[in-house]
Amino acid sequence: MKIGIIPNITKSNILDIVERIVAKLKSNDFEYFLSESLAVSFTELPLSIRDSNFLKHTDLFTESDFVISIGGDGTMLTTAYEARHFDTPIIGINFGKLGFLAELDDSNLDELMKDLKENKYVIEERIALEAFRINDSTNKLYAINDIVIDKGGWPKMIELTVNVDDEYVTTFSADGIIIATPTGSTGYSLSTGGPIISPSANVIALNPISPHTLTMRPLILDSNKRLTITVNSLHSKIQINCDGQRVHYFAPPSTFEIYKSHTPIKLIHTKSTNYFEILRRKLYWGLDVRNNPNKKEEE
Repeated sequence: MKIGIIPNITKSNILDIVERIVAKLKSNDFEYFLSESLAVSFTELPLSIRDSNFLKHTDLFTESDFVISIGGDGTMLTTAYEARHFDTPIIGINFGKLGFLAELDDSNLDELMKDLKENKYVIEERIALEAFRINDSTNKLYAINDIVIDKGGWPKMIELTVNVDDEYVTTFSADGIIIATPTGSTGYSLSTGGPIISPSANVIALNPISPHTLTMRPLILDSNKRLTITVNSLHSKIQINCDGQRVHYFAPPSTFEIYKSHTPIKLIHTKSTNYFEILRRKLYWGLDVRNNPNKKEEE
């Protein structure tokens, strides 16, 4: 088994965890490759990884059976975006804050190595989204979590008209709209009142951002539906961002077609963890704080 390692080089002490992972891989007789970003960014590398194979990311994805992403959820999303053309599964080790996608941390390394050696893991495909502006299909957008259409720096609301498979749905004014995958349902969409969606569900969520009406609520659609959203604004441009990382600007009025990508992402999950356990542990979903034994009682 060949394993690639892509760390977030901006994290402090990132070399420490890379060293620990490399040591675990060596002791378990795994072949591994390191991102060349390490060799480029650090003039002094620890002796234990200095003799490693450093590869460009295109070569690393091609040569590896799967890739370990080290960082937070943002690092995981960046790695998954790069991996979309290579069909390479990814596993995340959290070295950030929440780590919802990057579900493991350095305390799980021994357990991870054991699960990998004993093939106690599953490869899960997750829905991704693509979009393009009508009459400009060369500029394709791709997102794993969500595509967000919003007003950008403009202080006033924008107008959005939504169609599903050429059927008119609604026109409303708001700060924007989030089109989220099940993976992205626990991100920005959740913070604006959207539902949590099981990652195995074949659906997408439309969630308005601060709509100027009490009747606009999130809408769940079959992911095989194609959305058409027309955006108008009094401002000179509107903003679309993908996964909160790649930002694009368009002149209004603009119409966008959004649909499920033919290129899903592949995530590796060990059998020692499950989605609902992560929901409870990291988002405290479904937990009643009144039953927390550490909570101080009011006297």
